[in-house]
Amino acid sequence: MKKLFILCVVIIIIPCVVSSFFCFSFDYKFDYYENIYVRVKRVSLDRIDKVLLEDYVIGVVAGEMPVSFEMEALKAQAVAARTYVLKKIYDNYDNEYDVVDTPLNQVYLDDEYLRNCWGIKYGENISKIRRAVSSTRGEVITYDGEIITAFFFSTSSGETENSEEVFVSYLPYLRSVDSSFEEGVSPVFKEVNKYSLEEFYERLGLSYSDELSFDVLETTSTGRIKEIVINGVSFSGNDIEVGLELRSSYFSIEKDDDYVYVITKGYGHGVGMSQYGALALALKGFKYDYIIKYYYQGVEIKKI
Repeated sequence: MKKLFILCVVIIIIPCVVSSFFCFSFDYKFDYYENIYVRVKRVSLDRIDKVLLEDYVIGVVAGEMPVSFEMEALKAQAVAARTYVLKKIYDNYDNEYDVVDTPLNQVYLDDEYLRNCWGIKYGENISKIRRAVSSTRGEVITYDGEIITAFFFSTSSGETENSEEVFVSYLPYLRSVDSSFEEGVSPVFKEVNKYSLEEFYERLGLSYSDELSFDVLETTSTGRIKEIVINGVSFSGNDIEVGLELRSSYFSIEKDDDYVYVITKGYGHGVGMSQYGALALALKGFKYDYIIKYYYQGVEIKKI
C-alpha cells in the first residue's frame, strides 16, 4: 500500500514539475539573443530579412531617435522598441513577417545604410547606440505579466493621449499624462502651416469659396481634433492631418485675407512615450526606467 501511494505521488508530481520547468524556461530563460530573429519586411527592397533581435533593436533606435539624444532617452527607446517588436512577433507568429521597416511599425535601418548615412561619424554613433541597447539587453515592458503594446511618437501637444481616444482599444497602461516639459526641447512642439485659400480647398477636396467656416464637433480629452466641419463638409482630424500634411491632429485654423493658417501642436499620434518628452526628462537627470514608467502607467520592466 505504501509503495502504491509513493507511485501515485510520483506520477502526479513529476509531470507538474516538468511542465512548470519548461513553461518557465520558455518564457524567461531562453537565450533570446541567439534564438530569436525578427522577420522584417523591407518595403522599398521588396524582401523579408531575418534579423537578430538585438541587431534589430539597434537599427530601430538608429531609425527612430536622433543619436544626439541623451543616453537615458536612447535606453528608454531601446526598451520600448524591443517590447514593441516582441509583441508583434507573438501576434504575427503564423504570418509571413513580423514587422515592416517603416513608420507603420518601427523604422528600421540596417548597418549598411547607417555606414553610408553617417560616414566618418559611423563608429562614434553606432557605439553610442550599441551601448544603449546592450545596457538594457533583454529588458521588456510588462503589465500584469503580459508584454505591452509599446506605442511611442515624436512630440506631444503638452499631454499624451488615452489609447481609446486615438485608436480603438482601451489599454490601462496607455493613459494621458502631462508632457508640457518638452516645450522648448522639441523643435516641432508648435508649427504654423500657411496655405493659399485655393491650395487649402484643393488639398481637402472642397469647392473654392471666399468664405471659410469651420466648426469643431469632437475632440479628445486633451484637445486633439476628432471631427470637424469645414464649409458644411465633415472631416475626421486624421483626414485633415493627412490632407494638409500636418504633424498631428491637434490643430487650430485661422484665416487672413487669401491665406489659411493651420497651427499644430505635437508630432505623431500622441499615444505612449513621447520621444522628446523622454529627452526632456533625461536632461533633467531622470533614468530610463523612470521615463518608461512615467509614460506607460503601472508597468514593470522585466528581463526575458
